[in-house]
Amino acid sequence: MTPPLKIKLLVASLVFAAGVLVAFADPPATNPVPLLRAHAHNDYEHKHPLFDALQQGFCSVEADIHLVDGDLLVAHDLPEFDPARTLKSLYLEPLRQRVKQNGGRVYKDGPECILLIDFKTAGPPTYAALREVLKEYSDILSVFRDGKKETNAITVVLTGGYPREIVAADPVRYAVCDGKLPDLEKNPPANLVVWISEDWTKSFKWRGDGPMPEDEKARLKQFVVKAHQQGRRLRFWGAPDQPAVWKELLADDVDLINTDDLKGFQRCFNQR
Repeated sequence: MTPPLKIKLLVASLVFAAGVLVAFADPPATNPVPLLRAHAHNDYEHKHPLFDALQQGFCSVEADIHLVDGDLLVAHDLPEFDPARTLKSLYLEPLRQRVKQNGGRVYKDGPECILLIDFKTAGPPTYAALREVLKEYSDILSVFRDGKKETNAITVVLTGGYPREIVAADPVRYAVCDGKLPDLEKNPPANLVVWISEDWTKSFKWRGDGPMPEDEKARLKQFVVKAHQQGRRLRFWGAPDQPAVWKELLADDVDLINTDDLKGFQRCFNQR
């Protein structure tokens, strides 16, 4: 076989291989309409953490963190952790790059987005480590100085076992807090506890079969009204992850719809 023919065959093989790779590659990034009320529950469990949610237009994503040997690792349980999957590598660094590319926002000309961080290890040391990490990304994060918010591309909200009193004592904060339904009675400062998140099953028996019972619907609306009167957003986790429930929550003005089905929720939202 002459050298030129060998070269032609090699080029043809490379072109074919490239075609195969393209055919099975992830779909190209799009410019979806931002979904202000969509929250990607346990986002890190998707094939492409952060990016799968952004491709559907989600404006809120959730990461569980564990403090391990000084690093903030992202995983649901410690036996699952991968030392390469840090809060920086999975979320903060790609978010910074995206904000730079989009002129200062996660979505070009889009709204402020949320990174919900769930504490899975002891609050005080985890917060101390997290605060230093977030400080490095203050160029993209909303910052709270003496109680006044300086809005930026992303607001970090803390949930789980975070130490609220320590967070509240910070004169400069790079995060705000998530509360529970009892906080609606205690009414903590709205610029500290900005969300209320609760287990759906603690307050409701409805699982999406048939209409929502009137008494439960009334209770849900009471929670919504009280949260909004106090300037807070409301989210439930543990609700059935299906269109009937999403539509009911949207209709009743629940602010954030907690879901693991990113594409399903996006389709449902756009078909309303």
